[in-house]
Amino acid sequence: MTTMGIALALGGGLAGCAAPMAKPAAGRPAIPYTSVGLERVLGQDAAGLTRLFGQPDADVREGSARKLQFQSGICVLDAYLYPKGSDAPRVTYLDAREPDGSTIDRASCVAALTRREGGK
Repeated sequence: MTTMGIALALGGGLAGCAAPMAKPAAGRPAIPYTSVGLERVLGQDAAGLTRLFGQPDADVREGSARKLQFQSGICVLDAYLYPKGSDAPRVTYLDAREPDGSTIDRASCVAALTRREGGK
């Protein structure tokens, strides 16, 4: 075998050792994070959320912050309320997920919760 033949044989053999290309993970696409459709929830106080969704399924307080959680068969919504100055705590952030923990659009969850029993 010539030097050129050996080089080609070695190069071809090494190419077979290369790791296969990884395929992108199949799954749900990321949901854009916007506040569209959340206008009736952002800025609400606890009483406003209760009027909209009914009694919360969880009410967690930590210092001056508060988290109210509302659940349905479709989704779970966590509303985080924080005070500004001496004002009552108001919703400044929302998080939503399906009951199994999968991602769901926050506005869709708000819409679903307003239709649950106890919500208006």
